[in-house]
Amino acid sequence: MPDTILYQQPAPHVTRLVLNRPNKGNAQTNDLLYELDEAFMKASRDPETRTIILAGNGKHFSTGHDLAEFDPMLSTVSPRGPWGGYDQPAQEGYMAFEEEAYFGLCWRWRNIPKPIIAEVKGRVIAGGLMLMWVCDLIVADEETTFSDPVVANGVNGVEYFAHPWELGPRKAKEVLFTGRAVTAKAAAQLGMVNRVVPGQDLERETLSLAIEIADQPAMGLKLAKMAVNQSQDAQGFWVALRSAMGLQHLAHAQHWANHASSAPPDALETMAPILRRPPLPE
Repeated sequence: MPDTILYQQPAPHVTRLVLNRPNKGNAQTNDLLYELDEAFMKASRDPETRTIILAGNGKHFSTGHDLAEFDPMLSTVSPRGPWGGYDQPAQEGYMAFEEEAYFGLCWRWRNIPKPIIAEVKGRVIAGGLMLMWVCDLIVADEETTFSDPVVANGVNGVEYFAHPWELGPRKAKEVLFTGRAVTAKAAAQLGMVNRVVPGQDLERETLSLAIEIADQPAMGLKLAKMAVNQSQDAQGFWVALRSAMGLQHLAHAQHWANHASSAPPDALETMAPILRRPPLPE
């Protein structure tokens, strides 16, 4: 397994995948996302694995997409998947790329037929939510904060747009409109996080939960996950995600039209003042 993802087996029937770019806040490069997909597929196909943990090495779970690699003009994007069309005009190619790397992979991970537990700490920003929300359960360090400040860049929100489902519609709007973070305590009150624990206990408590779940019959776990996911889908989850993804690309098309002949604004510079604001009141 490549070094950007650590593949660990800390207990019988438990596999732990660790994002391993600690010096970059586990910001997601294209390579990291594809390598995470390889790790998820390996764990999902392993008959000895019944529960999967997704964690981050270092201070933060994930600070989002690596904006040093962000390329709305598609001059350096190198996707690897089967979508094709990367020799098309830039906007069509960029849409195909995001459909694959930022949405298609997430949807596949969300439907892996084994329970996945997110073990989160530090900052979970924008694309970090994308990785966390595909997991079935979330255990958080009590100091964790969650934010999606990308409205400041003229975008509706992160590509896997589960905000109304995870936060409720009004809190989702507040988070998006202000760009400010939600604390772990508030996230638990909203039902987005299952457990909040002291930082020194995070890895141990997450593993304990994973071991408890792994003791259940694998078929029962698979069917229970399918039943809950299908209930969510029946409520319109898939349609809502797809609609929001379309709005994402309306924003990108506007961005392309406005900056086709000039350098685009620095996304991190635009969001930096918002990221410095205190979390929303609990």
